[in-house]
Amino acid sequence: MNNKTITAPKGFLATGLFCGVKTSGKPDLAILHCPTGAVSAAVFTTNKIVSAAVTVCKEHARNAKTYAVVVNSGNANTCTGTKGFAAAKLMCAKTAQELNLKPQQVLLASTGIIGHTLPIEKITAGIAKAAKKLSNSPGGGLAFAKAIMTTDTRCKQAVRKIQIRGKIITLAGTVKGAGMVGPNMATTIGILTTDVAISKTMLQKALSIAIGKSLNRLTVDGHQSTNDTAIILASGLAGNKPIREQDRNFKKFANALTELCTDLAKQMALDAEGATRMFTVVIHGAATKQQAFIAARAVANYDLVKCAIHGGDPNWGRIICAVGSCGVKLNPNKLSCTIGGIPVFRNGRSVSFNPKKVSRIIRRKEHTIVVNLGVGKYSDFCYGCDLSREYITINADYHT
Repeated sequence: MNNKTITAPKGFLATGLFCGVKTSGKPDLAILHCPTGAVSAAVFTTNKIVSAAVTVCKEHARNAKTYAVVVNSGNANTCTGTKGFAAAKLMCAKTAQELNLKPQQVLLASTGIIGHTLPIEKITAGIAKAAKKLSNSPGGGLAFAKAIMTTDTRCKQAVRKIQIRGKIITLAGTVKGAGMVGPNMATTIGILTTDVAISKTMLQKALSIAIGKSLNRLTVDGHQSTNDTAIILASGLAGNKPIREQDRNFKKFANALTELCTDLAKQMALDAEGATRMFTVVIHGAATKQQAFIAARAVANYDLVKCAIHGGDPNWGRIICAVGSCGVKLNPNKLSCTIGGIPVFRNGRSVSFNPKKVSRIIRRKEHTIVVNLGVGKYSDFCYGCDLSREYITINADYHT
């Protein structure tokens, strides 16, 4: 069977199940296990308010070897004080006990509602059950992907294969995230696996590059989570000569990882809360790379742009307003914009275009908005999605 889950690379077992965290009865606990041990790397939210899981995971991620990752959904374990910190530690300890490991060899993540006490007794009982169900099958990987979801309507999974020095390298990943997505240095919850042989330093560098060019370029609502965590485990079982420097093999691996994460980012955008379509904002002619990114994210985050895209409305004025109000340097007399390749605004003035044709482009599953600021040579991009009535409904009812 063709495996498109995180158990596709050599050396990984996974599972997911319902343990009682969610009142819906949907799966809410997931475990990933690498029996031979893996090199790990991780990136986390830069929010100053963080989950106990983030604090503990940061500490454990420093270790040379990682053997497991445990994730719960339905409860963020954030703003829960010393009790929450103890619960996060216990999640690792129980997973370690069941798999004959040391607690610090286990990484973890939590996602869900903020401020609720983690039902740790239900979780530890679930860990004991999950440890007996671990499998390297596609079913095991799919169960893991389902168990980390919150308001997601479907699993986000991707697999890539490359060849390094005659050895086939497999990369795989799953992410969850539908709302509260405006990451900085991490995604919502993302778990990646690979069987490449690589040093911890180079794996961390590759992950930071990949996340920076993909999931960090996605904004659903501009709101950074307290729990953002992205983890990658590398089993080293592909048999390639270990990657220890930024040579061509490192670049090949980092490019494949970026491609994988871009696939996952687009899946997230298209499953955002209430989203019906996504768009890419590309900024050219910026004074600096940072200003290009600021402008791209400003357009992708601009509620009026997002609403217009939901309605298929070619309202370029909202796009121009977004870049004009975000504080970046621009030349009003050279400012230009295209939607789906069609010029709608050039050198500070509107141009004649067929609004029905542009509207059809906007209503596609994906389209691209390009803005030239007219002041420099730098470019960057951001992914966004439309804003619908359903987003309001989901977030109004999320807690109650």
